[in-house]
Amino acid sequence: MSAVIKETSLYSHLLALPENMTGEIIDGELHAQPRPAGPHALSTSALGGELYGLFQKGRGGPGGWWIIDEPEVHFIRDVEVLVPDIAGWKRERMPALPSDHRFEVVPDWICEILSPSTQRKDRILKMKAYARHGVAYCWLVDPLAHTLESYALDEGGHWIVTGLYQEHEAVTAPPFDACTIGLGDLWA
Repeated sequence: MSAVIKETSLYSHLLALPENMTGEIIDGELHAQPRPAGPHALSTSALGGELYGLFQKGRGGPGGWWIIDEPEVHFIRDVEVLVPDIAGWKRERMPALPSDHRFEVVPDWICEILSPSTQRKDRILKMKAYARHGVAYCWLVDPLAHTLESYALDEGGHWIVTGLYQEHEAVTAPPFDACTIGLGDLWA
């Protein structure tokens, strides 16, 4: 169940949400949803763990990234606020983490873990917002269908498919195509 609130001071409402809710402000509307279910949480943790070792720590991979679960990304401070399930920044673009909870540097990559209650918002509202603000790469993971879709933003600001994966396939998708990730590790 997703609640939508429309008014001028939305960020104060976002901050006032109960701890078991996640809030985002997309196109002037506050969207709130409960914390994710088990399959969603497992896929987020598993993918974040794989990328953290390879791309943040450089263990068996190139390193040079920040990989963060559920950052509060302020594309426009306190006005356009999205919370991707996982986001990544090249350290050359964001050398240090912010000192507070607001991430104001546009991520290089985001990943949304789809759930039945949020997939329409993730695929339509959030992907449009990510494209509008210049996020270069987007992955959509469906833990129930056992799929991963990878996208890259073209010069015209449109998403192009760079890969479609399912079940236990090996994923080598940009921007993390320097290493292979076993998709089957994301499923319960």
